[in-house]
Amino acid sequence: MTDRLTTLLAERSWLLADGATGTNLFDRGLQSGDAPELWNSDYPERVGELQRAFVEAGADIILTNSFGGTRYRLKLHKAADRVAELNEKAVRIARAEADRAGRIVLVAGSIGPTGEILEPLGPLTLDAAREAFAEQAVALARGGADILWIETMSSIEETEAAIAGARETGLPIVATLSFDTNGRTMMGITPFDLAGLHRKHHLAACGSNCGTGPSELVACIVNLAAASDPSAILVAKANCGIPQFIDGAIRFNGTPELMAQFACLSLDAGARIIGGCCGTTPETLRIMRRALESHVRGSKPDLPTIVARLGAISSGATAQSRGDLSRQAGAAGASAKRTTNRRGLRAAKT
Repeated sequence: MTDRLTTLLAERSWLLADGATGTNLFDRGLQSGDAPELWNSDYPERVGELQRAFVEAGADIILTNSFGGTRYRLKLHKAADRVAELNEKAVRIARAEADRAGRIVLVAGSIGPTGEILEPLGPLTLDAAREAFAEQAVALARGGADILWIETMSSIEETEAAIAGARETGLPIVATLSFDTNGRTMMGITPFDLAGLHRKHHLAACGSNCGTGPSELVACIVNLAAASDPSAILVAKANCGIPQFIDGAIRFNGTPELMAQFACLSLDAGARIIGGCCGTTPETLRIMRRALESHVRGSKPDLPTIVARLGAISSGATAQSRGDLSRQAGAAGASAKRTTNRRGLRAAKT
């Protein structure tokens, strides 16, 4: 399929995706417990201002404010009957900002988890999940999305249900999972498993977002690249450091400089689409863009390099079967842990 994402990737060695939606909307007045998707109707100018800031910072891809846009997430806010309306508005807001950029900026329709537990562990059937994802995907496509961006998934079953639903639109599909401590998702999925999903479903791109911090995510990309076909397009979208509870609010301890290092190491690790997740502001994204533009490609980062530049990595993240980092964990991991503790960064977990 020839599409705008394929065309842009053919012209560029890397693309910059945007930063956080939710944490930046909190800074614009969103309250804890509120549904960001309702702002597509109530405060569209605030959503558009954030996306405009990302475009001005250099983003080539902006995600729509529709992460919780399935009927299952919206029903928590008595809005399950507004799936089509809120998702279409989400795309139209982003589309307006992308189209006024004066360059190609792609709009990715964000699709997050349902928040339900799928069978056989929970009550949600695969068919019901697929139908809910299809309902959202069709609305995002109707609004004018270039890509459907399935993100922050943790299980194979829900990811495949989302892919099946998204397939009904004919749009390119990107899928990113959230790999937490020890290099697995909450449901035990590894980067090697994700590489298999990429091949099975012929995804436009796959990768990782959110998780526990930049160092863990770069380790994930190294292992994902080792398990993937050489032509696979990989995505790296890390949180801006580690979340901390400060003065009654969650703050991320990362700096723009840390995220600039993350961006360059992700490129060296094999990612071609790089951005930020929770805590990543437009100004941080601007600095990431500058770093990528001036970066001279280096070799694939090894474990000591990742730890020295980004912080400690949990032992499981280096122990994935068939992953490049698994061969480096031993003495290098022990040395890296000592170095990290001396520098006052978070201690390596075992």
